[in-house]
Amino acid sequence: MQAVLMVAGKSTRTYPLTLTRPKPLLPIVNRPLIYHSLDQMTGLFDEVILITGYRQEMIRDLLGDEYRGIRLVYQEQKEQLGTGHAILQAKPHIRGRFVAMNGDDLFAREDFIKLLDHSYAALAKPVPDPSIYGVCQVDEHKRLINMVEKPQTFLGNLANIGCYIFEPDIFDLIEKLPLSERGEIEIIGAIMEKARQADFIIESITGFWLPTGYAWDLLKHQEFLMTAMSDSVNRGSVEPGAVIKGPVQIGADTLIRSGSYIEGPVVIGEHCDIGPNCYIRRFTAIGDHCRIGHAVEVKNSIVMNRSHIAHLSYIGDSVVGEGCNLGAGTITANVRHDHKEVQSLIKGKKVDTGRRKLGAILSDGVQTGINTSIYPGRKIWPGQLTRPGQVVQHDLGEEETA
Repeated sequence: MQAVLMVAGKSTRTYPLTLTRPKPLLPIVNRPLIYHSLDQMTGLFDEVILITGYRQEMIRDLLGDEYRGIRLVYQEQKEQLGTGHAILQAKPHIRGRFVAMNGDDLFAREDFIKLLDHSYAALAKPVPDPSIYGVCQVDEHKRLINMVEKPQTFLGNLANIGCYIFEPDIFDLIEKLPLSERGEIEIIGAIMEKARQADFIIESITGFWLPTGYAWDLLKHQEFLMTAMSDSVNRGSVEPGAVIKGPVQIGADTLIRSGSYIEGPVVIGEHCDIGPNCYIRRFTAIGDHCRIGHAVEVKNSIVMNRSHIAHLSYIGDSVVGEGCNLGAGTITANVRHDHKEVQSLIKGKKVDTGRRKLGAILSDGVQTGINTSIYPGRKIWPGQLTRPGQVVQHDLGEEETA
């Protein structure tokens, strides 16, 4: 069985993290997002066709030609002209029925199995507010009647989540589609034409769907995946006086110094130096070659490889990119004084993150001066510096990519 994984997009909504890597390589629990996706596919698919574009060489270099028994094939999408156009790029490689999906979302194995029972089908999820999604209207036999993007009138509560199974004749329908108002080839047009010709089934998911629309979604995904952790693994060294509580995974050649208190689920990579007297709280992942200094507190955060957080700092509900150096006393404020949900600026517009607690999003190579304080939901672009004592009230460096 073949699958098509669409991973070509630039993903500007996850800036600044995706300025230096494609979204599928963003880490969750110290592993690239695309690994988690492929893990759900092992044993079900023998070949995955990756539709690549933005920074495609990084994906090729990471994955190579095989992942856990799945053959990997790469096809470049030179222009990003919609989901229909992306799926069409796979045509030269398709041998029969195939599954196609968004490559930066995570789907559950059990729901892939549901799709495999059909010739034409899509996964959907019941949602409380269908008006913000593409909505599937179905009959009593789960057959698709209509699929509408962000409907103004209620058609049902089944959101289209971007995972389909098709026969190869779907390509003929895609090739006949006109461009949409956005100048793209939309897969919905081909799906609706096929639904007029044959049964197109909509399957409600019973497993998970983890969409990655914004940088802070990584924290939600990590918490979801870490909740399933139950075992502790220690391949490093833990000094007397350190406390390890709950499921904690410690990589090879990592030192946990005396007085450190680590409350799992937590994952710490290889060749790290942690403490002394630091507090690593639940749902935190620390990458390889990281240094967490004296009296640092890290909570519900992602700290990528080769980043250093100096003494007396607080990193809460935040994402810290690769190779960052946070000066002593750096504070990421993660709660508004009025306790409303944190907002963040995306393409010049304020977006409600849906999170009451959200700290900072720091891209690769950020350096903060001592006693830097960062407002909730603020983002700092790659390689930016702050001055000692600086208060970061607005995103730093965005104008360089505007």
